[in-house]
Amino acid sequence: MMKAKDIMTADVVTIRGSATVAEATKKMNELCLRALIVDRRTDGDAYGIVTETDIVYKVAAYGKDPKTVRVYEIMNKPCIVVNPDLGVEYVARLFANTRIHRAPVIDGKLVGIISITDILSKSDFVEKPKGLLLEDEIEKAIEEARSICAEKGSSSRDCAAAWDIVEELQAEAAHQKAERIEKTAFEEYCEENPEAAEARVYDT
Repeated sequence: MMKAKDIMTADVVTIRGSATVAEATKKMNELCLRALIVDRRTDGDAYGIVTETDIVYKVAAYGKDPKTVRVYEIMNKPCIVVNPDLGVEYVARLFANTRIHRAPVIDGKLVGIISITDILSKSDFVEKPKGLLLEDEIEKAIEEARSICAEKGSSSRDCAAAWDIVEELQAEAAHQKAERIEKTAFEEYCEENPEAAEARVYDT
């Protein structure tokens, strides 16, 4: 599974919050960028982001002078950030849920920036859809669970643990599709082996 760090842009262009919008616009135009990450003032500070939309909607649309408006006046801070180890499909879902197009990638410090363009052009979601990969993992996990249960017994703890893995995968697949699981693989197994359900009642 590809992660944010696999497709992010590591060469991040930043700007000070005290810089003018004119300076930000000049830098964005020269480097063909749609956003700039706003530097932290201290290690304990949050990162910000200023985008072309912020400049157009908050400065140009009101006829304000970009040479007098400061970046900190129009930026978004704290901004939504991404962990470098976050799976690409979760980055895409984060973007969809928050309606953002890009975010800094933070691992204690700024290590990159990731955008919807990166997801479209660099990720493998076309060749390897997460849903199909999960279905393969589920099938393998079911085979493994049935094998363990046949060897150790359907009421054994090992059998129960194996079905836990299956159900976690099925829950993730259902979440991906926004669907409800009508009957889990374990429930189907219990129809054949009723005693297996007892092993899932763990001690507290």
